[in-house]
Amino acid sequence: MNKQKKRSVLGWDPYLLIPYLILCIIGIVMVYSASADVAMQVGGTARSYLVKQSIFALVGIGIFFLLSRVNLTFWRSKYTLGFLSGILIVLLVYVRFFGAAVNGARGWVNLGPVSIQPAEVCKFFLTIYLANQFARYENLSRSDYLRKLRKPIILTIVLIGLILSQPDTGGALINASIFLVIIMASRIPWKYGATALVGGFLALLIGLPYVAQLFAKIGGYRAARFVAYLNPFANASGSGTQLVNSYYAISNGGIFGSGIGNSIQKMGYLPESNTDFILAIISEELGLVTVLIILALLATLICRIILLGIRSNNLYETLLCYGTGTFFAVETMFNVGAVCGLLPITGVTLPFISYGGSSMFVLSASLGLVANVERRMRRQKARRQQEVA
Repeated sequence: MNKQKKRSVLGWDPYLLIPYLILCIIGIVMVYSASADVAMQVGGTARSYLVKQSIFALVGIGIFFLLSRVNLTFWRSKYTLGFLSGILIVLLVYVRFFGAAVNGARGWVNLGPVSIQPAEVCKFFLTIYLANQFARYENLSRSDYLRKLRKPIILTIVLIGLILSQPDTGGALINASIFLVIIMASRIPWKYGATALVGGFLALLIGLPYVAQLFAKIGGYRAARFVAYLNPFANASGSGTQLVNSYYAISNGGIFGSGIGNSIQKMGYLPESNTDFILAIISEELGLVTVLIILALLATLICRIILLGIRSNNLYETLLCYGTGTFFAVETMFNVGAVCGLLPITGVTLPFISYGGSSMFVLSASLGLVANVERRMRRQKARRQQEVA
């Protein structure tokens, strides 16, 4: 029992809490550093971004601790899920037509000093909704199970379709990944699930270049930015400028970086330097070593989340962990891949590091639910040990 207590930090799993807090601190510092030019463009100061990101992080930490204590049955209530789904659909429809536009995408609802991005909230909602739905189907016959699939599939398609219409390709792909992983981890017959997963993955690999070319023909800022990864130097002063300057930033940083605050690319050369491409600024100022530390912290979180899902004897909690782990892993992969030119630029941020409130709140809420699962598992284990003793 004493050994078990030593492995917790004030009652929370250290493998979740410590990486989370370190990432939040790194994010606050680097948003402050990366926002110098962004602040000048809007007539403010980098300090204002420091204050905002600090507030976002503190509120996010509060959400984490709150949701780690709230009974998980609250999130399984049909009234809670019904209310959230209705609000989310209304918000997604609203932003499609009346939302604040940023770089050609209408994805934000402005509420005074705070902007909410419904596509981010959708990642949290789909995880808890799909985990609940498929956990409820655990004891159904195969025919009933396949019939029950209609409702979650239809709702998922509606939500992803609304996100794509903004357009928000990255958000749509992350939500689709959450759906695929949860459905694969549930009771769907493996021969159907494995075939769908492998087929979808191969189709993605084969079709990605053709989809990229189609986006280029459609035109527009986001379409051009999406295909820039194919050959950024072909239009280095246009659609490829973001990726080219990201390369320069990574190259300038080397192994140990040029020193915090000494980035050249953040001074108007690299767009979205404090959000989508903050990892490039980190690489330039603090070097490859710090980038690897950040990725190691994120990998620790993701692996711990998945491990908790494997260890849980409750299907709902297992699916909840798998969905959250997928959310974190795919978002990290898309951001790092875009910064390095390995994947198209989709506007996905780096978890806990990039500037922004919606992302911080949703990520913290999702991690809070996982911490809740871990606490329940720890209490259950302690009770078993007491019974044996």
